[in-house]
Amino acid sequence: MAGLNRRRRIKPVVEGRGDLSFTPFLGMILIVSSLFLYGASGLIAPWWGIVAMLVIWLVLFVLCCRWWSAHPKRLVWIGGLSFPLWFVLIVGGALAFGWKS
Repeated sequence: MAGLNRRRRIKPVVEGRGDLSFTPFLGMILIVSSLFLYGASGLIAPWWGIVAMLVIWLVLFVLCCRWWSAHPKRLVWIGGLSFPLWFVLIVGGALAFGWKS
């Protein structure tokens, strides 16, 4: 009966998760929501322009996925800058290559 009196030490189930932040989720929401603009550019840009812009968006998305744990605050900047980058690409393409609706 002496063995029943021994207590087993139990570690806490969640350890070190108190610093969970919404910041990387916000960055990912921004980058994914900008995909709509990059994909809907077919109304203005030719097919090769859309492919180029989607490749740029994919690079930004992969960068966000790689920086999720290492640099979570940078995801918001990348997601936020994806919108003005789209605008610059559309206006630049329209001026340089004559894209029009």
